[in-house]
Amino acid sequence: MDNSKRAMILGTGRAIPEKILTNADLEKIVDTNDAWIVERSGIRTRHIVEPGTALSSLAADAAKKALEDANLAATDVDLIIMATVTGDMKFPATACFVQTLIGANNAAAFDISAACSGFVYGLQLADSLIRSGTHQNILLIGGEILTSMVDWDDRNTCVLFGDGAAAVVLGPTQEDRGILSTHIGADGNHSGLLYNAGCGSLNPPTVENVQDKLHTMRMEGREVFRHAVVSMSKAMKKALKLSGVAIEDLDLVISHQANLRIIEALGKRLKLTDEQTYVNVDRYGNTSAASIPIALDEARREGRLREGNLIGLVTFGAGFTWGSSIIRL
Repeated sequence: MDNSKRAMILGTGRAIPEKILTNADLEKIVDTNDAWIVERSGIRTRHIVEPGTALSSLAADAAKKALEDANLAATDVDLIIMATVTGDMKFPATACFVQTLIGANNAAAFDISAACSGFVYGLQLADSLIRSGTHQNILLIGGEILTSMVDWDDRNTCVLFGDGAAAVVLGPTQEDRGILSTHIGADGNHSGLLYNAGCGSLNPPTVENVQDKLHTMRMEGREVFRHAVVSMSKAMKKALKLSGVAIEDLDLVISHQANLRIIEALGKRLKLTDEQTYVNVDRYGNTSAASIPIALDEARREGRLREGNLIGLVTFGAGFTWGSSIIRL
């Protein structure tokens, strides 16, 4: 392994469904209201796909934009990693569908499942493969159609989630930039606090299981909140230590956009300034593995991020899983 080489972000892109579901729309579906949703989550709108939309379609759109941003052709990609828990099918991997849709004929392709932490898990994997020299240009995509597993009768969860996809293209550099550190972790002891029990080998699809809504998400919100803040705080500090960077040196911190209260609590623990904190959960809701790459692409295209900036990424998801990274653009 060439220790002088690391992965850097060459391009980013996102694909957001056009249809917007507002809090006012949700008031017509479930017993809730705008003030209740905003107070507990900070979410005002979320984007949702039209029925019949495949995740691979969103992911391919995001991938094409990222490749254009990187000034690379799809045939230049030698690996596609798709982070998702809402793939097109149980198998084959959604990454394989994306490969066909964008014409990345020279790429290997597979999916990873780490819930909301999937993108950062994929980032560590991609960085390791590029550092090892086995891969040159990697397309990493985070995408979800979470509305496919929402229980629209559960007002505690259905108001939180949205759909979307975003991608980054990663390639090697020997400059003093790129991915400076990554850290990932998990604690399966808390897997019963956020899960989707249906359609796997434990609870295969049956009429009874569907009637019991086992295919939808279940979450103990207060416990997830508590663990998320603590775990992300520790993960961010670990990545900072590994990179030798101080928190005050970061130009922007992009945390998983699950809930505004979690983002604010994390900011207080890490002593982040408002200028260091990026928030778009109010407009997109929780898009799971797509959350961080959507925010990353949006921040770049808004001019919040420029070449040379130091950024921190930190996430938390079902499993429980968590991850963090320090990157110099």
